[in-house]
Amino acid sequence: MSNYGASAYARVATTTAAPRDVEAQTLLKAAKNLQDAIDSADPFSDQTMHALLFNRKLWTIFLSEAMRETNPQPLDVRQKIANISVFVLSQTAALQMSPQLDHFRSLIEINRNIAAGLSGRP
Repeated sequence: MSNYGASAYARVATTTAAPRDVEAQTLLKAAKNLQDAIDSADPFSDQTMHALLFNRKLWTIFLSEAMRETNPQPLDVRQKIANISVFVLSQTAALQMSPQLDHFRSLIEINRNIAAGLSGRP
């Protein structure tokens, strides 16, 4: 029963959280998944492939939102988000084809840095 309560709390917290907080938490989740893949030391594991797929889906959403005409962000901000998204997506795709665990670090750092900016942390 407590598992049900925790799940309900998580759903409410997600629906009441500010969009920036949700984005930051999702970026941190992606960074953790990628870090866990490095820690597993198996570049071809299901865990590694799942981490890369999650990261790719997340950044595809960011790119789509940055390109959306009705996005309220200024054009220069949207362009910067789009540029970072394209870089992350290309790096993620390259790692999906040839996973080299030492190349995951840049993606982890980007995710963590963007999450920190969204959260207002240094």
